[in-house]
Amino acid sequence: MNSVTPQAAIEQAENRHSNTFLRLKKKLERSVGEAIGDYNMIGDGDTVMVCVSGGKDSYTLLSCLLALRERAPVDFRIVAMNLDQKQPGFPDHILPAYFESIGVEYRIVTEDTYSIVKDKIPEGKTTCSLCSRLRRGIIYRTAAEIGATRIALGHHRDDMLETLFLNMFFGGKIKAMPPKLVSDDGKHMVIRPLAYCTESDIARFARSMDFPIIPCNLCGSQENAQRKHIKAMLQSWAREHPGRIESLATSLKNVVPSHLADQKLFDFVGVDRNTTLDEGDIAFDPQPIPEGNGGVIRLFSGQ
Repeated sequence: MNSVTPQAAIEQAENRHSNTFLRLKKKLERSVGEAIGDYNMIGDGDTVMVCVSGGKDSYTLLSCLLALRERAPVDFRIVAMNLDQKQPGFPDHILPAYFESIGVEYRIVTEDTYSIVKDKIPEGKTTCSLCSRLRRGIIYRTAAEIGATRIALGHHRDDMLETLFLNMFFGGKIKAMPPKLVSDDGKHMVIRPLAYCTESDIARFARSMDFPIIPCNLCGSQENAQRKHIKAMLQSWAREHPGRIESLATSLKNVVPSHLADQKLFDFVGVDRNTTLDEGDIAFDPQPIPEGNGGVIRLFSGQ
């Protein structure tokens, strides 16, 4: 039997790691490509402004878009954009150095939104809402300045599902994050090319790429944020019920308005004997709910 030397074992381990990484990279790029194609996110001649915060998601988004541009059937421009919100201790040299190292066009915008948020929001309260509004206005203004026809954000599949449950639990709406939308003033197109990508895959990719991650000290430490509770719930489901998260994500693309209760989406008042429903007559049929633990579907683990 042939023995394996320590050096050979190291080389084999490195090869296995390399193959695993290449499969992950291909998976992410394929998912981004599918999302772009499914929702017509990017066309020939577009200028895509990629918002890069310094987190794993936006780094991964930029990496995938740069890779796809090399082999895309359409020609589009990519401009990386970062908003320096003047958070204390923010390492403002990291992103310019990174952008220059990969040769991407970029724009750094400096606005002291940190002071505004800290002045307006009481200590201990969630800063996300005000911070988002301020950031959105600056992003739209910058997109206009550089002539961007698309604004790419790094929200992924998990973000979309978390938003769905946040709106259901606390807002009384069935509403998530759309893969593509137009701004309220009709001037900007926002896209989310990571819509089909999972946070776990993105995290693994970011670790392998060794991106220079910049933590958000403004809101990242708010452990009481409702989104973190929803994230924990979904992560628990993913561990205890394989396939449930995938099914939830698929459901966002398979809405049946006639079997909900929104009169704006379906004319319930006008339903008569001649009305054909999308899913047919199942009023008296047993509902095909898959069984979980002993036939019980648990929404929350623990108590």
